Amino acid sequence: MATNETNSSLYRVQVLDRAFAIIDALAETREDASLAEIAAIVKMHKSTVHRLMMNLECHRLVDRDATGHYRLGMKLYDLGIRAFSRFDIRHRAHPHLEKLMSDTDETVHLCILDDGEMLYVDKVEPRRSIRMSSTVGRRNAVHCTAVGKAVLAALPETVVDQIIAQRGLRRFTDNTLTTPAALKAELREVRQHGYAVDDEENEEGVRCIGAMVCDHSGRPVAAISVSAPSFRTSREKLRGLAPVVCEAARAVSLEWGYRQAEQGKKLRKASD
Repeated sequence: MATNETNSSLYRVQVLDRAFAIIDALAETREDASLAEIAAIVKMHKSTVHRLMMNLECHRLVDRDATGHYRLGMKLYDLGIRAFSRFDIRHRAHPHLEKLMSDTDETVHLCILDDGEMLYVDKVEPRRSIRMSSTVGRRNAVHCTAVGKAVLAALPETVVDQIIAQRGLRRFTDNTLTTPAALKAELREVRQHGYAVDDEENEEGVRCIGAMVCDHSGRPVAAISVSAPSFRTSREKLRGLAPVVCEAARAVSLEWGYRQAEQGKKLRKASD
């Protein structure tokens, strides 16, 4: 009996893993995908994918159009909205993001570290004709973004090594840091100054500056950034935004319950 229970448990976990693999695959595709395309992406037999799709469709986790192509279902949107509505820090941080946007007249993001990536949970943008193309719910790599490097710099080196091993150091532009040595050298600079810079490392034509946000225990959990087109934001101008970015990050850390003075020290360094 125990053996049957163990086998059954393992089977159910495998089914969940396969179902989530399909959902992840649909999330990554730019267009609706056919059954054959999905099977090729997740490397499963078409009959297996078909059975899983029938169940996912039943629960509205995927939708199928008249041509037999699949997309993510509205149930996922509903669940995502509920999850975000219960994420209190997003609500409490928003006024600080609005102030930072007002101070800089550029797009501001709040991101959290999630599974070795930066998840964008809030965004405030100015009324400019040319603004940053980004969306809440998007994920970006940690090694080539200001928000990612701001958080990495505050993590133990063993954790940084784990993230590098898990996610790699993919090249996105000619400026992307693609070796552990180069990245760690930059993280030392981030720790020294209290802020991180993305100088067209994640996307050509975009510069960003970010600062780390702590929770009540001082653990680095998030970051705030200002993003701007490089044609109107030089490297010098970007670094000139460091004091207001660090101040906003400090304010959100206080909202999260952080009461130590370390962020204040970093702010003073940014002003030097």
